[in-house]
Amino acid sequence: MAQRIVIDPVTRIEGHLAIEVEIENGVVKNAWSKGTMFRGIEVLLKGKDPRDASHVVDRVCGVCTGSHQWASALALDDAFGADVPDGGRLMRNLILGAIWLHDHPLHFYHLCALDYIDVMAVAQYQGKDPGLNAVKEKIVKLVKRQDTSPFTPRYEPDEFSVRDPEVVTTAVAHYLKCLEIQAKAKRMAAVLAGKIPHNAAIVVGGVTMLPTMQHLDQFRSHLEEVMDFIENVYVKDVMAFCTGPLMPLAKAGVGSSAGHYLSFGAFPNSGKKGDFLYPAGVIVDNNLDQVSPVDIGIIKEYVEYAWYEDNEGLHPAKGETRVAPHKSVAYSFIKAPRYADRAMEVGPLARMLVAKPKEFVDLLNQGVKPGVVARHLARAIETVMLGKQMFKWLDELTQLVASGKCKIHDSAAWEVPEEAEGAGLTEAPRGALGHWIKIKNKKIDNYQLVVPSTWNLSPRDDRGVLGPVEQALIGVPVPDVNNPINVVRVIRSFDPCISCAVHIIEPNSNNILEFRVC
Repeated sequence: MAQRIVIDPVTRIEGHLAIEVEIENGVVKNAWSKGTMFRGIEVLLKGKDPRDASHVVDRVCGVCTGSHQWASALALDDAFGADVPDGGRLMRNLILGAIWLHDHPLHFYHLCALDYIDVMAVAQYQGKDPGLNAVKEKIVKLVKRQDTSPFTPRYEPDEFSVRDPEVVTTAVAHYLKCLEIQAKAKRMAAVLAGKIPHNAAIVVGGVTMLPTMQHLDQFRSHLEEVMDFIENVYVKDVMAFCTGPLMPLAKAGVGSSAGHYLSFGAFPNSGKKGDFLYPAGVIVDNNLDQVSPVDIGIIKEYVEYAWYEDNEGLHPAKGETRVAPHKSVAYSFIKAPRYADRAMEVGPLARMLVAKPKEFVDLLNQGVKPGVVARHLARAIETVMLGKQMFKWLDELTQLVASGKCKIHDSAAWEVPEEAEGAGLTEAPRGALGHWIKIKNKKIDNYQLVVPSTWNLSPRDDRGVLGPVEQALIGVPVPDVNNPINVVRVIRSFDPCISCAVHIIEPNSNNILEFRVC
């Protein structure tokens, strides 16, 4: 007999997400992804000066801070006809790149690693390393005081959980070290952005700050330290876990979605259209060898199962944000975006499948299939790609500044047009991000965001097609309904950010089992 369980809230993510799954014969047979929070950022923008948009939308989220600001500035660049100079392009790349270097290691260590280790194995560490013994002493003291947060509460370890005391203790030590590296990466971003989170540096036409050589030297020093951790600790840990104890999950493709992937492209290497570090592209029906160009004209958002007033499915340029919280068939405040009526997975896995760097292709050739483990591997590989390229961008910017000819802003495109429309497409750490703006009488007439977690965490669409996370959960093994650890492993592999995805809290639920877990 099928049994339903509800995980509400899903913890160690940003925002309010509930997941309901139906389990039969030890596997997930059906799933529902529920965004349970409404924010209305898009509604708040109506009637405002368009130049305010990039500063308002950046408050959507402080985790991948700057991503919405960049997408908004790109939409304004498009609407205003701005030509961002090389100095502005490089500054944008470096500011946002620093945030990505902060975000990806955070995801692995602080949001996901506890799903793959038995943290209590630290108490069994018998080695001589003074640093690891200090970690052991710290954890044992926390256990004795019954104050083990954030390491507990947790799901019970299973067959894929690492229990080796030295491996686990090392992982916890790296968890703690990563906290320092996060702070370093944020300081690096603040060197060029003024402050982090919610900087005011990225605006229509470019950026607001002309850096000095001292700023660039300071940025380089931070970048070197952060990249040392990423290449010598973070990536090695990801590879050790994913190609070691988690390889059976990787080869089985546990947590794979329907095989449709989308990347808008991000981090322009030059002023040439389409020249991105992470290229734009679309893959459908698991045909990984065929990457097609992106056609943003065939994107629609559906709301049949979302708490919004019904429509026939609208392109984001004509999108609506009119809530209907009492809609009987709805179960989420997240809309259902579709590309040619396909539910597209976005994020690191999509980007690496489109870009096909050798390091990732080699893993696919070794039997790694798209799914929960492949997402962690893709995230690590693209982090190294980005960090290495940031040194090149920093060299370019240093040369521009040294020449005395560094232009950072297209000041000729600052005044608001009477009427205009624009689209800003880029990638956030979690995936494809698009902002659409319509200007009328020099004010914002309509503004719409389609964000990564809207793509990934969407509910069913008007045809009943499940969203990517809902699809990824189908077939996931759950041998013990009281310990659905594989369910949260899949969910967290997408790095959900519901603050971005939703645009009131629904207190009523038909929960059969509820889990509040760390």
